[in-house]
Amino acid sequence: MTAQVISGAGEFGGAGVSWVEHLRVPDLSVGTYSIPAGGTDNQDPHTEDEIYLVTAGRAVLESGGDRIAVRPGSVIYVPAGEVHRFAEIVEDLAAIVFFAPAEYSRAQV
Repeated sequence: MTAQVISGAGEFGGAGVSWVEHLRVPDLSVGTYSIPAGGTDNQDPHTEDEIYLVTAGRAVLESGGDRIAVRPGSVIYVPAGEVHRFAEIVEDLAAIVFFAPAEYSRAQV
């Protein structure tokens, strides 16, 4: 694979909770996760480490017993297996999400 521009990453996905994977290689996957204002984040813990880069919106990240306000520019690390979710989404939220290794590559079959 050669270098490439990942178009659409970090853009708000529209109505409802939206996950769009933009890139997948064995050691990394990148996608956009978006939740509309007032929406509900029902994600389950992942088997891979994650980094979120918030590109739009405002919310609270609940993780590991903590509640952290997030806004554009927030960078959040969530270790594999940790329960986490976005709550109190007061503005349409969009984030670029990086999984390492690629999302669900460690999942048990």
